[in-house]
Amino acid sequence: MEWLNGLFIDHSALQAVIVLSLISAIGLMLGKIKFFGISLGVTFVFFVGIITGHFGISVDPQMLNYAESFGLILFVYALGLQVGPGFFSSFRKGGFRLNMLALALVFIGTIFAIILSFVTRVSLPDMMGLMCGACTNTPALGAVQQTLVQMGQSASSPALGCAVTYPLGVVGVILAILLMRKLFVRNNEIDTNVGEENNKTYIAAFQIHNPAVFEKSVRDVAQMSHLRFVISRLWRDGKVSIPTSDKILKDGDRILVITSDKDAEALTLLFGEQENTNWNDEKIDWNAIDSQLISQRILVTRPEINGKRLGSLRLRNHYGINISRVYRSGVQLLATSDLRLQMGDRLTVVGEKDALNNVERVLGNAVKSLKEPNLVSVFVGIILGLMLGAIPLSMPGISMPVKLGLAGGPIIMGILIGTFGPRLHMITYTTLSANLMLRALGLALYLACLGLDSGAHFFETVFRTEGALWILLGFLITLVPVILVGLIGLKLVKLDYGSVCGMLCGSMANPMALNYANDTIPGDKPSVAYATVYPLSMFARVIIVQIVILFML
Repeated sequence: MEWLNGLFIDHSALQAVIVLSLISAIGLMLGKIKFFGISLGVTFVFFVGIITGHFGISVDPQMLNYAESFGLILFVYALGLQVGPGFFSSFRKGGFRLNMLALALVFIGTIFAIILSFVTRVSLPDMMGLMCGACTNTPALGAVQQTLVQMGQSASSPALGCAVTYPLGVVGVILAILLMRKLFVRNNEIDTNVGEENNKTYIAAFQIHNPAVFEKSVRDVAQMSHLRFVISRLWRDGKVSIPTSDKILKDGDRILVITSDKDAEALTLLFGEQENTNWNDEKIDWNAIDSQLISQRILVTRPEINGKRLGSLRLRNHYGINISRVYRSGVQLLATSDLRLQMGDRLTVVGEKDALNNVERVLGNAVKSLKEPNLVSVFVGIILGLMLGAIPLSMPGISMPVKLGLAGGPIIMGILIGTFGPRLHMITYTTLSANLMLRALGLALYLACLGLDSGAHFFETVFRTEGALWILLGFLITLVPVILVGLIGLKLVKLDYGSVCGMLCGSMANPMALNYANDTIPGDKPSVAYATVYPLSMFARVIIVQIVILFML
């Protein structure tokens, strides 16, 4: 039996790997179980770790600290890399209002937690741990722990608070969404929100009857209008062609245009008449529309193309083809000349077969090359993120300098590299499955270590008066700010119910609540709002908890 003790009991590198892997595997299997339609997912790894620690199983402290830190770094960097491309664009138009509401929720929740700390005399580090659990935000908990270690204080107690309040943090957001729907939203208001998203790519055919565009080139028409569109095909005298920017438009021309929903009506006024044919049907065989031209999707796989503007390649003029749409990370983009291409983009190209073969050679279209992970950018990004996290930032009123730490530095660097990497011709592309693998591996490792470290004192904390108080405080920190900001979004800002729910789920970093919202609200507005506010909310919480601890301790 000594070999069993060597595997599970005696401290060693092998024992640490086996114990943490076993905790993660059991937790992930249990995470697939739903209770009343709700699943805690990967969070079950946290609770399996707690139970394991409660029964006296431990690993070498240095090994535990290394695995916990590396898991957190891997998770937050991969998260930043994924959300980076849409981070800054999320502030445009309606996204600005959603992000301001999300920040309001973050600040109100933090202030509410500080007030409760003074009223109940729960220590501030413990209260920050309670808030991290109530907001289901494990990166913020990592920031709290790193800051406390930097100050020479114990970092185990906030993890206990997070473990106690996490389950009700998940349920609390769902309960708040349900209460708002029952008390403040009518069913017909929910139904009328379906289909209001007007920024999706839209295909329409027009017949030119407006004298204002007669005898003008495609370039001139585009310059005289603020509308964004791409003319994919032009029919004249029974013949189809790919219109270049110099193509002259004439009365009676028939054109196929790719634009957005919101601009379709304005283009009718610009060109003259829109046909009734539904060109957005996914079953359309584009190659059967005419015998001269074919439509093909081509992958961007050549590193030299990464970060270049589509217009700078001059593919239309050189090869007589047209690029109508660009698919990126499941999102369909309008192929405008100022769009910067990234590795992994799928371009819908229309033209003759020989011309498409030439464009294929320019762009790459080598599917195998995308299957090779670009690990250099991952490791370089982690190094730069840790260097950024170690920079001391002096702030007025705080005795010690603020550091972004293991949680803040990598997530910011991930966002920056994900956003600006292609412009610097950095190959930052990773498939969605690879990114999810990195995130899931890092988060599972972090939660397993966190639970194992907290387990020794977890149940003795829960089953005492202080534990009951912690549960109540965590539930209040979840419910009160969420309902308050939700009502502001509904009644004052006049947002629709679906967008408000997605904003609340994103600002509370609660994918389980988002699943509930998607199941009960028609349309995709909750998911769109969630993705819009999630990056900034995550970043804000990681920074704010550090500032609160450094400023008030």
